[in-house]
Amino acid sequence: MRQERTAFEPVYKQIFPFWEELPDTDKDYLCTHSRTVTYPRGKIVQDGSGCAGVILVQRGSLRLYMMSDEGKDITLYRLQAGDTCMLSASCVLEAITFEVFLDAEEDSVCHVISAAAFEAVSGRNPVVKIFALEMAVRRFSDVMWVMQQILFMSMDRRLAIFLLDESARTGSDTITLTHARIARYMGSAREVVSRMLKYFAEEKMVEVSRKGIRILDRQRLCKTGRV
Repeated sequence: MRQERTAFEPVYKQIFPFWEELPDTDKDYLCTHSRTVTYPRGKIVQDGSGCAGVILVQRGSLRLYMMSDEGKDITLYRLQAGDTCMLSASCVLEAITFEVFLDAEEDSVCHVISAAAFEAVSGRNPVVKIFALEMAVRRFSDVMWVMQQILFMSMDRRLAIFLLDESARTGSDTITLTHARIARYMGSAREVVSRMLKYFAEEKMVEVSRKGIRILDRQRLCKTGRV
């Protein structure tokens, strides 16, 4: 038990604001029911059924999405190093009644806390339940932003916002994603994305090459996205 706590407690201290409020028995319990998992790129972490647990990304990137009956998926949000996924432990939050899918965008290393263990500790400690609800609400805000874009925004505005967000996320003016992958993230078709990128290139807002999409005129792109 001491070995597991030594391995996980330094991380949990940084991520969980409630950690110091927990009794030692519950700290030990969460650490004992934690494991470190390596997910290779493309690995499905959660397929919509079951309950993967509370996932803390240590390295890499995960994508959380919804899937239609026809097999079309919509990216809800992406998780980077330092992020925590509560929607992967939907069995802990009774209000979550829809299925979500999770896969690894790149080789990723995660700490995973058993959903049953997290649920048991949250039942004994209200601060843990409050944290879980706050995390879920925060992510639902991200989900609503995605829905707002899909339902109410034009494609040029959505693509401009995506390119600017991706540039901010990576800290680079060059987006190395393929057109197909951008379309997948946006819930669109590759042909639509390619056509809009061609228009952006003609307007000298971006440059499209085999190396990726390079932002040339950030100000105009911001104006297009009304950022």
